[in-house]
Amino acid sequence: MSLNVAIQTDPIDRLNIAGDSGFALMLEAQARGHRLSYYTTDRLAMRDGEVFATVEPIEVRDVKGDHFTLQPRERVRLDSFDVILMRQDPPFDLNYITATHMLERVHPKTLVVNDPAQVRNAPEKIFVTEFPDLMPPTLITRDLDEIKAFRDEHGDIVAKPLYGHGGASVFRLTRDDLNFGSLYDLFATVFREPWVIQRFLPAVSEGDKRIILVDGQFAGAVNRVPSAGDLRSNMVRGGAAKETDLSAREREICERLGPSLREKGLLLTGIDVIGGYLTEINVTAPTGIRAIRRLGGPDIAVKVWDAIEAKR
Repeated sequence: MSLNVAIQTDPIDRLNIAGDSGFALMLEAQARGHRLSYYTTDRLAMRDGEVFATVEPIEVRDVKGDHFTLQPRERVRLDSFDVILMRQDPPFDLNYITATHMLERVHPKTLVVNDPAQVRNAPEKIFVTEFPDLMPPTLITRDLDEIKAFRDEHGDIVAKPLYGHGGASVFRLTRDDLNFGSLYDLFATVFREPWVIQRFLPAVSEGDKRIILVDGQFAGAVNRVPSAGDLRSNMVRGGAAKETDLSAREREICERLGPSLREKGLLLTGIDVIGGYLTEINVTAPTGIRAIRRLGGPDIAVKVWDAIEAKR
């Protein structure tokens, strides 16, 4: 079965292919004989209710600095594709949301991974709050009195923007940290959305585990360990990828999330777990596929395409 596949992603020449999960999915699709086309969100257009994109047929190869060849551009209706992979990175802003509205016009006739309406309705740091018993104590607000009360109760806290990504602007504040007021003023000026305030988890020094689920089933995991002197374990912030197994608690978390992920059509998700606590459910462009494979784990791209082909 040969499928006509489009990938909506960031500019192809800027991808870090060593860590980009979308690129791993492209390599696997090509290996299976599927036809690939590529476009960025600024090439989307909706005219009289029909959605188009100016795409470039693409061939990919796992060679740094020489990882793609493009064919001439062509304007096509998006519903002419069998599958669209929505793989552009956050920020989860109005541009991202608009793209989900456009892709919703062609899904499910064209299978969009992940379901664009559910991506829009499941912001990563809000969707996770549907499972409060699996999370550390968490507050979402920009109200100073609420934050003060939460800090008084828990002492050591972490603050981050609600729609942040990649570990950007994540701060730890202790009970007596004199930077609290200044940080509040900074966040109030820079970020219009609420913020996420969580009890600090000391176990982060042992790693922030990224667990990949495919169609609601555990597929693989990598432990991301912060570099010395840094709170953040994201690999784009210098975190080191380490092989890992799941604990009983982490398997329980996966089993709890699975039915909801399948129901929402979130075929590829990445959850973050620190010290047995679920902190995020990543549904936009979850990473980790290449790191898991590099450490000797399963080839999750194979599992993703097995699931996609089963739905087509």
